[in-house]
Amino acid sequence: MMTPDSRAQGSVPVNESGRLHEVLVVGGGAGGLELVTRLGDRLGRRRRARVTLIEKTRAHFWKPHLHEIAAGSMDLGSYETNYLAQSYWHGFRYLIGEMTGLDRARRLVQVAPFVDEDGDQVTPARAFGYDTLVIAVGSLTHDFGVPGVAQNAFRIDTPSEAERFHRRLVNAFIRAHAQRTALRPGQLQVALIGAGATGVELAAELHRTTRTLVSYGLDRIDPDKDIRLILLEASPRILPALPERLAKGAMRLLEQLGVRVRTSSRVQEVLPDGVRLASGEIVPAELVVWAAGIKAPEFLRDLDGLEANALNQLVVTATLQTTRDAHVFAIGDCAACPWIGAGPGQLVPPRAQAAHQQASHMVGQIDRILQGRPLRPWRYRDFGSLVSLGEYSTVGNLMGGLIGGNIWIEGYFARMMYVSLYKLHELALHGAWKVALDTLARMITRRTEPRVKLH
Repeated sequence: MMTPDSRAQGSVPVNESGRLHEVLVVGGGAGGLELVTRLGDRLGRRRRARVTLIEKTRAHFWKPHLHEIAAGSMDLGSYETNYLAQSYWHGFRYLIGEMTGLDRARRLVQVAPFVDEDGDQVTPARAFGYDTLVIAVGSLTHDFGVPGVAQNAFRIDTPSEAERFHRRLVNAFIRAHAQRTALRPGQLQVALIGAGATGVELAAELHRTTRTLVSYGLDRIDPDKDIRLILLEASPRILPALPERLAKGAMRLLEQLGVRVRTSSRVQEVLPDGVRLASGEIVPAELVVWAAGIKAPEFLRDLDGLEANALNQLVVTATLQTTRDAHVFAIGDCAACPWIGAGPGQLVPPRAQAAHQQASHMVGQIDRILQGRPLRPWRYRDFGSLVSLGEYSTVGNLMGGLIGGNIWIEGYFARMMYVSLYKLHELALHGAWKVALDTLARMITRRTEPRVKLH
């Protein structure tokens, strides 16, 4: 049976009893981890509140870099942040577990037992109390009910999924190199479904890393003849959520790389050895990656009566509070937040910059709650969009609506701006000195290791 650990077992009751305010954040993604880090430094260390993070994994990795893990161009161990160490350094508690339910009347978050990779239970089912709850559980890839996706396609939602795809990719190349017979149709062909930012960036990164992989002695494979990357998109153009000019720039670069891009190609079914399109055509492929659309986790659909939309996102007001409970907030991809000034019904897009801005705003909101002051509405500031095509190029537009227009950039400068987005995230978590030292260490390490991960 679940017990309210944080209230019944020596924890801190609510402010009305004269004790510390309990701030509970669920989800340690970009927004959630930045939030607890700043709250821990600002409130936790000074005993103004008790800050707790509930997260189902042990380490954090910046999601926009997952395509590089999948392609093998980035080492996970060099870029992940351990939650337990981060909590120790920054004055918040870290509790491992996955949120499964909510009791709003008693202000309790229900957490499932944590079971390790060997099937052993590490922690039991528990419940934790809160005064202010912030849900920041991010998003997952949306399969839109297409048959075969769960069984036959890879989804790059987590580092473990990205690493699994990479292992299968390396094995496919080693197998092809070792076999005595000619390659069969579709062998060493990768179908990427969904030409949003993830699909486009993964296609470009795979073009580079597969050729580097072949150069490490797999000389029986001709990269120009044998390797095929196919990018399938149901919309009339790639990057449908971004400006058309940006999409044209990315399309031009993909064509130069030889990536086969097929727009207006809706997938009807994912097969064990390929993809069936709505037209009936079958596109053969040894590996299929599904990167079409996102939705919030399923458990948010009916979370003790909180309002959610068709994508399972919790509907929030301009103050980031859920519409049916002022004590529960939601930020990041799992929140359906109104975009003030963008027109009726417009929602803030699911981007890393939005989660970063919301986390910063939530620090002030919680400070206001502790002081008994009214909350402020949050306004999304669009700094534009950047799409990286690996070492080949980067395209994007800077500032967006911030200056009433766009500055279009491409090439090395755009690449540096793309890298700076991650550096800003690292600075929010670790500070300038640690970021500088980690960056130097990675630069040295990369000169002594293969440019592509080989296992």
